[in-house]
Amino acid sequence: MPSLQASIAAPPAAIDGTTPDLRARFATVRARTRALAAPLSAEDAQLQCMADASPAKWHLAHTTWFFARFVLGRLGEPPIPAGWDYLFNSYYVGAGERHPRASRGLVSRPTLAEVLAWRDAVDDRVLALLDAGGLDAGARDVLLLGTHHEQQHQELLLTDIKHAFWSNPLAPAYHPPDADASVPGAPAAAEPGLRWLARDETLTELGAAPWPGGAFAFDNETPRHRALVPAHALASRAATNAEFAAFVDDAGYATPTLWLSDGWDLAAREGWQRPLYWHADGVREFTLAGWRERDPHAPACHLSHYEADAFARWAGARLPTEAEWELAAAGRPVEGDFADGGIFQPRAQAAAGNDPHGLFGGTWEWTSSAYAPYPGFRPLPGTLGEYNGKFMSGQLVLRGGSCATPRDHARASYRNFFAPSARWQFSGVRLARDRA
Repeated sequence: MPSLQASIAAPPAAIDGTTPDLRARFATVRARTRALAAPLSAEDAQLQCMADASPAKWHLAHTTWFFARFVLGRLGEPPIPAGWDYLFNSYYVGAGERHPRASRGLVSRPTLAEVLAWRDAVDDRVLALLDAGGLDAGARDVLLLGTHHEQQHQELLLTDIKHAFWSNPLAPAYHPPDADASVPGAPAAAEPGLRWLARDETLTELGAAPWPGGAFAFDNETPRHRALVPAHALASRAATNAEFAAFVDDAGYATPTLWLSDGWDLAAREGWQRPLYWHADGVREFTLAGWRERDPHAPACHLSHYEADAFARWAGARLPTEAEWELAAAGRPVEGDFADGGIFQPRAQAAAGNDPHGLFGGTWEWTSSAYAPYPGFRPLPGTLGEYNGKFMSGQLVLRGGSCATPRDHARASYRNFFAPSARWQFSGVRLARDRA
């Protein structure tokens, strides 16, 4: 049997909405989700360890529901078994009533086998329609959107099962690393010293052109617009485990002047003393390969926005704005540790001359920017307009992608977003400073 790494290594066919090979992309993305779920037993796939996470079975079903409802449903009655429309809708109010998110782990029926059989049936219908030319341009656009939606759920499947396994006293491994793979705890080259990369004030363009019609982008990345970016300096790399450990050792979690008020109250209420998945022994961290010795040179991750912001204050710096981050990343190759490598843990990366490095992959990087609409933003029409726009309140933007993100899903304009309290995602911090 091929290893998990081998099963997910082949990237989906490159497609930007104007190229013809949508069939290859759909088939490859769907197969990759199955490969990511393959190490899980039916019992594993049922777990929901907290309200913010979802069972792997639900991710497998919901992504199938998306294609059944929004692609095949355009051609007639969507092929959704009775009652499943209610179970596997997420937040699309226009598509009908929904089962409560916090109770997804209680849905023992349908079984995992039934969900997987439904996936196969929906895939067969979609592929047959693609082969026969039975999808019009609008349906093909929604199908492409659905593949990117599924890639988001591939990452969530990994982060959610990591939290579930960490919650188990036995601390099971999702997938023990291959013997020849570079894994957490293996000797690593020291992360290069942090340098400050200065930029003068500049007027630049940010965001993406509206899609459909060009390269794929979610609606929240649009429209492309001009922005004035003040003079600033950006750290050459993300903050490391060793640097964040110094913050912990310097009573960072016990110094209220470093924290936003909501963050301080939350940390006190939940007893935060270190990042999520760091062991109290000060040495180990929990990974998808189980407990491993923490690499001091790897980027610190699983930080909430509150922790990232407090660390930045402690370091005499601040979080970058998303405009500063995108300005640094624009035009740079999308390189780093992504889910395609099957490691699922951020690692130290080599320096890239005088350029910032590690902007993509490894960890998502918190910004100080509220998740708000760009000037002239217009959501997608109809029910699909609920995808992004209605969440533009109480969230903050992260940039870059993580070791659980598919490589071809990352780009400089991508706007991820979470509540500032979120810790279970692979989220880290890159510092910034003001310049006169």
